[in-house]
Amino acid sequence: MMSVSFMSSREVVASSEGSRVKLRGWVYRKRDLSSKIFIVVRDSEGIVQCVVDRSNEELSKAAEKVTIESSVEVEGVVRSDQRAPGGKEVNVERLNIVGLADDFPIKGGESVDYLLDIRHLWLRSRRLTQIMRIRATVLEALRNYFISNGWWEVSPPILTQSAVEGGATLFPVDFFGRKAYLSQSAQFYLEVMIFSLERVWSLTPSFRAERSRTRRHLYEYWHLEGEAAWMDMHDMMKFVEGLVKSAVKAVLDKRQEELQFLRRNQEPLEETLKSSFEEVTYDEAIERLQKRGFKIKWGDDIGADEEKALTQDLSVPFFLTMFPKHLKSFYMKTCDRRPEVVLGFDLEAPEGYGEVVGGSQREDRYDVLLQRIKESNLNPDDYQWYLDLRRYGSVPHSGFGLGVDRLVMWIAGLDHIRDSIPFPRLRERIYP
Repeated sequence: MMSVSFMSSREVVASSEGSRVKLRGWVYRKRDLSSKIFIVVRDSEGIVQCVVDRSNEELSKAAEKVTIESSVEVEGVVRSDQRAPGGKEVNVERLNIVGLADDFPIKGGESVDYLLDIRHLWLRSRRLTQIMRIRATVLEALRNYFISNGWWEVSPPILTQSAVEGGATLFPVDFFGRKAYLSQSAQFYLEVMIFSLERVWSLTPSFRAERSRTRRHLYEYWHLEGEAAWMDMHDMMKFVEGLVKSAVKAVLDKRQEELQFLRRNQEPLEETLKSSFEEVTYDEAIERLQKRGFKIKWGDDIGADEEKALTQDLSVPFFLTMFPKHLKSFYMKTCDRRPEVVLGFDLEAPEGYGEVVGGSQREDRYDVLLQRIKESNLNPDDYQWYLDLRRYGSVPHSGFGLGVDRLVMWIAGLDHIRDSIPFPRLRERIYP
């Protein structure tokens, strides 16, 4: 081999005509003609068309042998050809088969269930590769926003003895003979940390056991959560708006190729950056739904169908706020002027995607929090450590949880949440 270093597909396509290049990757497509063999090689950054001239007998034998998804090393010279992906191709002078693949089981046209069964191979598809790159950019932007605003990342556990959202949605675990649960949320642990670090966040898996089966639900999902001392509900809403916009901007700036491959309409994303997120109260939302023909009254829950109706004609996210107390968790602070509602908010993504963030101002009064725990039919003894936070230097504070997978689903314009995460955990399967 020559001393030329291996290059990525993106670097190869950017090379000038006549450049000598080496690349390595996997065979994405192969086409045999009478005089030439075309091999499209993919890597993490894209694809490159490689051309083998049949006049080279030894090279042709290797090219004929190669199969879809075989790993290969290629060396050759760059030529311009507008018919090739990216307008460049490589005239192959050397082809090394690193790993010869068996007959690849994905030919095209397979069912969703079949592709989920072989998810470990389907993740090689160009579509899922584009989505995973968008996801990585979203996570990078979210992390950078916290860092640039002076928040501290912490590492809470995912095993807990206390329910955050209610016992019916917990996955139980035998922890050395004692009952524990897979965490629904890191919120309580983050609240502990605000008394030292003031503004904290974490990215952890969360687990929900309710038997929901919609295009927006997973049983294990990635949960980005933040808690901050001295913030009220509107302070936190302002922060969340900036956080979400930072992710949208990063994707628009860095992932144009991926968005175009997915045929994502970018106008809602661009409009999101230009606009302030409107606040719509629960009362106003009920009125809007009633005008749309929904048989819903004050005090009823706003579910997935209602969220879709509220958001499908919009292009910018909005905050849904001030929910009836009985619909929300015990830790949400009640409104002083309207004690029947809580200072909570959901961020609703437009285009019918619905909730991507849920948050609230937390109840910081010991007596009120204790009463809310009892009203929720929970055992105060299980929450004594949480109540202690209100006994020793309690402060006004707020927090939120952002579903990373749902945010990626909206930004990428996906039809189903299963494609926003590498290995979706659905009720029907936990494979692989």
